[in-house]
Amino acid sequence: MADLLFSGVQPTNVLHIGNYIGALKQWADVQHRYRCLFCVVDLHAITVPQDPAKLRKNVLDTAAAYLAVGIDPNRSNIFVQSEVKEHTELGWIMSTIGKMGELERMTQYKDKSAKHAENTSVGLFSYPALMAADILLYDTTVVPVGEDQLQHLELTRVLARRFNSHFGETFVVPQPLIQKVGARIMGLDDPTKKMSKSAISASSYIAITDEPEVIKKKISRAVTDSGTTIEYDEENRPAIANLMTIYHHATGKSMKEIEKEFAGKGYGDFKKALAEAVIYMLNPIQKKLKEFQSDPAELTKILDRGRDAAQEAAEAKMKIVKEKMGLGR
Repeated sequence: MADLLFSGVQPTNVLHIGNYIGALKQWADVQHRYRCLFCVVDLHAITVPQDPAKLRKNVLDTAAAYLAVGIDPNRSNIFVQSEVKEHTELGWIMSTIGKMGELERMTQYKDKSAKHAENTSVGLFSYPALMAADILLYDTTVVPVGEDQLQHLELTRVLARRFNSHFGETFVVPQPLIQKVGARIMGLDDPTKKMSKSAISASSYIAITDEPEVIKKKISRAVTDSGTTIEYDEENRPAIANLMTIYHHATGKSMKEIEKEFAGKGYGDFKKALAEAVIYMLNPIQKKLKEFQSDPAELTKILDRGRDAAQEAAEAKMKIVKEKMGLGR
């Protein structure tokens, strides 16, 4: 049987080009090499407060975005995490074999809890246990991850091996799949922080739904480094390196080709070309997104089919897990 790939995105706010370049674009490519499950991870979204009506809309919009970027529902299953109850069931079990120290070391937990020290949920702390369950439930062999999620995937691998050691061979230990360039797109206003849907300022990211004039304005205001040349130096010139990475993914040109294209030119010329390239990249996605959003019946049919396929596999795995642990009668 072919290797299985699992991944998902939280349905919080609108997806941006960091989500597209770092995840969705890659998904559309890898679905031709793997059996794929793509999940809208709404249970992860509620680790911080959400408006119920907005969350439900975001779930459908996120699923529509999966389809708009080229995920083929006849080749890959798309489903909503909360509609398959085994995710939470296995998530609890993973939390019982995980260690407090392991979860406390998670960088995302430390960062987010530091910002909201008095309002940090238990769910935010145990998030990696649920993420491990998402992956292990389906005998996933490959997980496309950004650099910021590598730590969570490594914990998943630890938990899989620990369970297998205690209860017998049960879970596949998954491997990471990382892009060489663009696994982590940074904010337009701060190249030291990852581009985020939850950023305070909308000028930090380019939403996949942004109109051309909005894209031009955001890119024209993007921060740059000292100096004027267009050269890729991630360590010493992170701002221009980040913009060049976006241009690389929008055009397919290598960093050397980009440097040659803008030799003798300044930031103004580069930003203008970058804006046009991003607009061109997003145009077909935006058209397809509107088509899927305007046909909720078809979207529902796709999500139902994906849920049923996921449910069948999840039930079978949980039956094995319960038997090995001695749960139930």
